[in-house]
Amino acid sequence: MTESDRPLLDVQDLVVEFPVRGGAFRAVDGVDFHVRAGRTLGIVGESGCGKSTIARALVRLTTPTSGRILLGGTDIARLGERALRPLRPRVQMVFQDPYGSLDPHLSAADIVAEPLRLRGVRSKAERRRLAAELIDQVGLPATALRRRPAEFSGGQRQRIGIARALASRPEVLVCDEATSALDVSVQAQVLALLRELQREHGLTYLIISHNLGVVREISDDVLVLRRGRVVERGPAERVLTAPEHPYTRALRSAALDPSAMRGRKPRHLVAAASEPVEGASS
Repeated sequence: MTESDRPLLDVQDLVVEFPVRGGAFRAVDGVDFHVRAGRTLGIVGESGCGKSTIARALVRLTTPTSGRILLGGTDIARLGERALRPLRPRVQMVFQDPYGSLDPHLSAADIVAEPLRLRGVRSKAERRRLAAELIDQVGLPATALRRRPAEFSGGQRQRIGIARALASRPEVLVCDEATSALDVSVQAQVLALLRELQREHGLTYLIISHNLGVVREISDDVLVLRRGRVVERGPAERVLTAPEHPYTRALRSAALDPSAMRGRKPRHLVAAASEPVEGASS
């Protein structure tokens, strides 16, 4: 395999277990996938299937029990903190709760400037200048700089979270249900922002979501998880419109069940999800 063919992120036989009374609970069970630079992989499944555990393992908020996480060829799965520290900026996370992930006592400028300090930008004036540029890049006005998280809407807070992640100059952004706390119109705005940033910076995304419409809207490829294991994978268009595995079909049917749909859904996403499944039984 040549350097240009090598995936930016290559996950091999990933296992994550948590101790429980009488043994261990295996939340992630032998998961494999890879993502090439500039591509987007969506990971879908019901609550408790292991999606967020994978996300936390990728940014090393959780240490895998076994397996490999190759970032540009370097295995970060079980590196000690000292060896891991210079690699952390390369993989950043955008969290599900845009309010809970931001320090309520800091201004937006200070929140975004903190990773710049860790990156080695020593001048406070330079950090504030770069933070202002990032806040502008994610579509917030200059007046946002002095405001604290409680003064923003949910969508604006998520933009601050994205700006904070970008401050580390990452190669990979892991978005863990990054739009699930937002209403439909704001979801669309955040997805459009993510696409624009990907074009500008060549970012690689992992989109963790239970929302099939969101995943189809932004992903190149999709991985379907059930009870910690991969049951289906492939191009997003094929997996989400013509699923082969019964579990993926069930997920798709649940997404189209009016009783399971909350709030107003974007018409184009509902229409896309409503396309007939080839070979599905009536």
